[in-house]
Amino acid sequence: MKILTLRTILISSFSSLQHLKHFSTNPNLTIFFNKYVDKTDIFAWNSVIAELARSGDSVEALRAFSSLRKLSLKPNRSTFPCAIKSCSALSDLNSGKQTHQQALIFGYECDLFVSSALIDMYSKCSELNAARKLFDKILHRNVVSWTSMITGYVQNDNAHEALLLFKDFLREESGIEVEREREVSMDSVAMVSVLSACSRVSGTGITKGVHGFLIKNGFEVDLGVGNTLIDAYAKCGDLGVSRKVFDEMTQRDVVSWNSIIAIYAQSGQSMEALEVFYEMLRARDVDYNVVTLSAVLLACAHSGALQLGKCIHDQVIKMGFEEDVFAGTSIIDMYCKCGRVEMARKAFDLMKEKNVKSWTAMIAGYGMHGLAREALEVFYEMQRVGVKPNYITFVSVLAACSHAGLVEEGWHWFKTMNQEFGIEPGVEHYGCMVDLLGRAGFLNEAYDLIKGMKMKPDFVVWGSLLGACRIHKNVELGEISATKLFKLDPNNCGYYVLLSNIYADAGRWADVERVRVSIKDHGLVKPPGFSLVEAKGRVHVFLVGDREHPQHEEIYMYLERLLVKMQEAGYVPDTASVLHDVDKEEKETVLRVHSEKLAVAFGIMNTVPGTTIQVIKNLRVCGDCHTAIKFISRIVNREIVVRDSNRFHRFIDGLCSCGDYW
Repeated sequence: MKILTLRTILISSFSSLQHLKHFSTNPNLTIFFNKYVDKTDIFAWNSVIAELARSGDSVEALRAFSSLRKLSLKPNRSTFPCAIKSCSALSDLNSGKQTHQQALIFGYECDLFVSSALIDMYSKCSELNAARKLFDKILHRNVVSWTSMITGYVQNDNAHEALLLFKDFLREESGIEVEREREVSMDSVAMVSVLSACSRVSGTGITKGVHGFLIKNGFEVDLGVGNTLIDAYAKCGDLGVSRKVFDEMTQRDVVSWNSIIAIYAQSGQSMEALEVFYEMLRARDVDYNVVTLSAVLLACAHSGALQLGKCIHDQVIKMGFEEDVFAGTSIIDMYCKCGRVEMARKAFDLMKEKNVKSWTAMIAGYGMHGLAREALEVFYEMQRVGVKPNYITFVSVLAACSHAGLVEEGWHWFKTMNQEFGIEPGVEHYGCMVDLLGRAGFLNEAYDLIKGMKMKPDFVVWGSLLGACRIHKNVELGEISATKLFKLDPNNCGYYVLLSNIYADAGRWADVERVRVSIKDHGLVKPPGFSLVEAKGRVHVFLVGDREHPQHEEIYMYLERLLVKMQEAGYVPDTASVLHDVDKEEKETVLRVHSEKLAVAFGIMNTVPGTTIQVIKNLRVCGDCHTAIKFISRIVNREIVVRDSNRFHRFIDGLCSCGDYW
């Protein structure tokens, strides 16, 4: 074995010193190399190429490798991995193939480290067949070989093959277990790739199987593996296990906290997301970053926590993240969903850089507030500045048209999205168009559109038509829609209730009873309605007929006083949405304790006069509550903003921004 020369050691030491002092390493390293180093010393060349590759100067690393070959020096097993790594970093397939050919000529293609580097290079250049061909040629694979190939499949969105390869590894490991010197053990890097594949396949059984392997092999304490496990279970829809993994981690970093906060926020469990954020602040062992704040902003958006959202916005500015496109888009979304579209527009206008998501968020924000003209103006401006709309942008545009009843504009953009932008309408776009046509009373046209769909209509499409049938009292199409929905989403009680109400409006009481019996036979229960309202720095939750809130007695007394004033002003309870087999007095009693009324009353009681009341409702606001809140807004002289499952309603002086079109 050749003894390392003093100059080789000096190069290595000099490289490290340069890196630590943050000097411009590469020019100084080149000067040192040219002045002091024997150009025939292959170990010196290896040190230089390795340092250049490690520092990210892949172009110079490849030039050094080329210079080495021009001097007719013979590269060794340490030369090739760094040169190949540089090809990978540059996604330079041609140089990678040339380096591969050199490795083949000098007999190093089957060297474990060289072949693993080649597998990684081909994978990063999207040449999976070449990578797999090399992998299959390796007789005695090590953990790097397996990891490179599995990771290659994951990086190229072929999670299925990645998991099949992992199963091959398990079989091979089991087969050679008696040969201890050949046994290969997966490391944490490999397991992160395997779990990433699990998250993309979204199979709970597969994830649990890999998790069992992790426990057996002692990987639970590894930070990277734990973080990926959290994500994998969440992608499978098993949030409970994700949280269990998080709670059992002995070490957490900002990625751990961000993951669990984002998982809760994205699944609509905003209160849990905010609780985890507060826990993170109390722990004080990890600093939050812009990703954390963006996830918290999403939770604020879902829960309507405007005051907390404003605080997070201030923190984004203090930390210097106001120019971050991701954070800026989250701020726009938060203000829009908290009923402050004007503040969202201000934040939007202050953004120096906007991407398609930023523009789409602003369009969607205007749309959900019923401001379709403003939404379309942003859409036109987006095109003028050269930002190309995407699939989601057109969903937002069509939804905006639907909320405002802009039938002609909706038809225009539905047809244009494919003709001018090359975006094929998807099921979401059809859902928006059916909703638009149905609300406007064009039920037959909506049905014809569904029948002409290139893909199978989903429950959103048929649900939009059923809702329109309820509004326009169309029994025939209502029955067709409901029949489809009972098959697509058999456990949703809401569709049965809608059909029952359609029958009731038509006076078909025998059919009403038949639907009620069907609901009972299937064991279906309508999801409970709840409303959120922010007051005194907290988000308060109210259920229908809520008696759990500490102020429930005062709330009911206040509502009784309000009811007297409302009736004096001409309010008549709208009992059409209540069960038809209940007497009039009982219907009015039921309406009186709806969650949105309780939330509005609580908000008025616990804020100073003139404060805008913001309420979030998980279901569509009922007709009676809509009417009642119009009266309340005039009586108490307050602006009341209600966001239901469909859109925003801004009540001012007895009028609603939706124009009773919702």
